[in-house]
Amino acid sequence: MFSASPANRNIFTVSKLNHLARSVLESEIGQVWLSAEISNFVAASSGHWYFTLKDNRAQIKSAMFKGANRKVMTRPKEGDKVLVRANLSIYEPRGDYQLIVEHLEPEGEGQLKRQFEALKQALSAQGLFASQNKQPLPSHISRIGIVTSATGAALHDILTVLKRRNPAVEVVIYPTQVQGVSASRQICRAIEIANQRKEVDVLIVGRGGGSLEDLWCFNEENVAWAIHNSVLPIVSAVGHEVDVTIADFVADLRAPTPSAAAELVSQSQVEMLNTLLAKRDRLYKNARTLIKELQYQQQSLSQELNAYHPKNQLRQHMQRVDNQLTAITHNMSTRLMRAKQSSINLSSKLSQFSPKALLKEKQQTHGMLSQRLTQAWQRGLEQRQLTLANASHLLDTVSPLSTLARGYSITFKDDKVVKSQKALTEGDVITNRFADGEVKSTVK
Repeated sequence: MFSASPANRNIFTVSKLNHLARSVLESEIGQVWLSAEISNFVAASSGHWYFTLKDNRAQIKSAMFKGANRKVMTRPKEGDKVLVRANLSIYEPRGDYQLIVEHLEPEGEGQLKRQFEALKQALSAQGLFASQNKQPLPSHISRIGIVTSATGAALHDILTVLKRRNPAVEVVIYPTQVQGVSASRQICRAIEIANQRKEVDVLIVGRGGGSLEDLWCFNEENVAWAIHNSVLPIVSAVGHEVDVTIADFVADLRAPTPSAAAELVSQSQVEMLNTLLAKRDRLYKNARTLIKELQYQQQSLSQELNAYHPKNQLRQHMQRVDNQLTAITHNMSTRLMRAKQSSINLSSKLSQFSPKALLKEKQQTHGMLSQRLTQAWQRGLEQRQLTLANASHLLDTVSPLSTLARGYSITFKDDKVVKSQKALTEGDVITNRFADGEVKSTVK
């Protein structure tokens, strides 16, 4: 198989490859709009949101930083259908392909959800959701009222659970519409009738699952006030566990499903028997515990009497003295060790500032400086000798003696150099100086 030589290979590091891929995604694709479902939603302590956007065939990791998500009115949750505006990117440290979400809004049900949030905030401000306004369920419930559709699956589920758990409990049904334009008015009327008759111990108000539009009657303000004003305790049981309505917030107790509401307000015969048996066992256990406590108190009193015996008191004092002596010895040893260590540290510091070491250092410096001075003096002397030799050579070069040595002579008259024959007259005595001597002559 052909393999390119190392010089021809374009070799990447992982970080460089991820950075390049991120640059390509962000520059080539850029911003997109996406319709998807929220999954694996996590709100980090930093304020950023991390979640997965998916459809029935694929999914993509997404992040929405707090600067963008603070503009979202309602925090998304698992299963929400949303419309997002985002930029494609890659989280380089892990190489994760992801979306950076800049805008998020509910899809389809966005308007209803905004109405829901607005009413929720308004009612909360008026105190309808306050815990102090909620009533506890009666300890003994013998008759249960149900406000729901007479033909709905919710009623069938509630009755099935009640029959299984406690067939002796009585049920009063207040039939009403649970979907449509007039549903909220009928629900309010049913709650008022139940409160007027006072024939039940608790009310279950609810219906089976459905879309947000199907459940909307339980998000109406008149229903919220009817539940709030009810003297009878009300358990809301609207939709499935993931469905949340205004009625759930106002009710005294919220059940995730109609069947769960029936479980909450009823007690099975087996449970009643188990409760009685548990109470009997608890009574026996409390009696045995009380007996053990009395026995323990008796033992404690006996031990206290023994503790105040003079012999025991003396032993206590002796042991206390021993403990104090041990502590003193330990403290003295610790202080001695600390003093010894401090002495060692001071000696070490003193040795660092010893005159001997400083003198040795100065001697080394003096020797080095002396050596440098001697070398400098020698170099200067040699330089001057060389200069003198050069000057002597130059002087010798221009000296008259050197001229004489080459075969010339100098004529003197009365110890003065004769530079011209005009300076001589007949009979003058002159001296001719050669390199190896002189000759005297008379001018004719």
